[in-house]
Amino acid sequence: MKQVLPIISTPPPDPGGAAVEGEEGGDAAEGSEIRPFAIAAALHGQRLDRALALLVPEFSRSYLQQLIEDGAVLLQGRVVRKPSVAVRVGDAGQVELRPTPQSQAFRPEPMPLVVVHEDEHLCVIDKPAGLVVHPAPGHWSGTLLNGLLARDPRAAQLPRAGIVHRLDRDTSGLMVVARSRLAMEALVRMIAAREVTRQYVALAHRRWEGAPSRQVDAAIGRDPRNRLRMAVVDLRQHPGKPARTLIESLGSHDAGCLVRCTLETGRTHQIRVHMASIGHPLVGDETYGGAPANGLTRQGLHAFRLAFVHPVTQQALDLRSPVPDDLAHAARAWGLDYNPA
Repeated sequence: MKQVLPIISTPPPDPGGAAVEGEEGGDAAEGSEIRPFAIAAALHGQRLDRALALLVPEFSRSYLQQLIEDGAVLLQGRVVRKPSVAVRVGDAGQVELRPTPQSQAFRPEPMPLVVVHEDEHLCVIDKPAGLVVHPAPGHWSGTLLNGLLARDPRAAQLPRAGIVHRLDRDTSGLMVVARSRLAMEALVRMIAAREVTRQYVALAHRRWEGAPSRQVDAAIGRDPRNRLRMAVVDLRQHPGKPARTLIESLGSHDAGCLVRCTLETGRTHQIRVHMASIGHPLVGDETYGGAPANGLTRQGLHAFRLAFVHPVTQQALDLRSPVPDDLAHAARAWGLDYNPA
C-alpha cells in the first residue's frame, strides 16, 4: 500500500510564472518540522535550493528541491516555488521539513504473522506469498518489518528489526528473525558460513530430463541487458558473485516438474535464476521466462525447511512449513503431489 502524505494547502501557481507568490498556506502538516533560516553574506546570490542544502545539511538537495516545488518554503514571508530563485544576504525564511515515505517506513503496523518457533533470542516466521519483507521504493509500508516492529518492542533496537535474510515478495515460507543483538550477529555469521540449511520446493516448466539431481554452480549478477533483474554471468566479463544450488527432482510431467532446491549460497533471486538458466523457469515467474499455469499466478516457490543449531542455546532446530494450497493445487493438476517425507 502506497502511503499518502499530508500536503499543506497553498495558493495555485501564478499564471505568469512569478518566482514568489502567495501567502503562508497554513499550519505545518502533522509530523513536520518548521526550520527557520537566515541568509548570511557567504550565501548571497546562491540558488535557493543550494543555500538550503548548506543550511539544512541532513537532507538531500533533491529532497529540498521537491519541498520548494511543493510550496513548503517561505522566503521573506511568501511561498517560493522555484529552486533557482537567487537569495540575498539578510533574507529570512522557513522550510517545512515534511515526513517522506522513507522516514515513515520504520513504524509499527499490526498484522497477522504465523510464528512456528519463538524464544528469547529468535523467532521463525512462515511468510505468506505477497508480503514484502523490507521497505523499498513502492513498498514503504505494509512490510514484514513493519509487522515485526508492532509485534515485538525489542525489534526497534535491532538493525532491520532483526531480519537477517529475505524471501522475495511472492515466495512463501520460513524465515528466521533475530530478537536479540547476540542472536542477530551469530545468525548473520552462520548464514555466511552456510551453517543454516534452507530448502525450497519449486514448480517449474518442462519435463525434468537426465539425472534426478543436478548441482548448479553459476555466478549471479545484474543482468547486463536489464538492470532490473539478475542473471547468470561470466565473472571475467561482468560483476557478480558465485552461486550454488542443489536441485533434485520430486516428480515430472510433460508440462512441468516439481523439484527440491537446497541453497548453498544466498544470492538475490538465486533459485529463480538458476532454474531458468537450466531451461526450467518457475511457474508464474514472468520475470525469468515463466508463465502462470494451473491457476498459479505467483512464482511457484516455497521455503519449506529451515534447519540450524540455535546460536545461543545450541538446540538443534529443524522446522518445516506445509506447501501452500495454491502451489499444491497447481502441482496436483500435473499429477505431482509433494510428499514432505
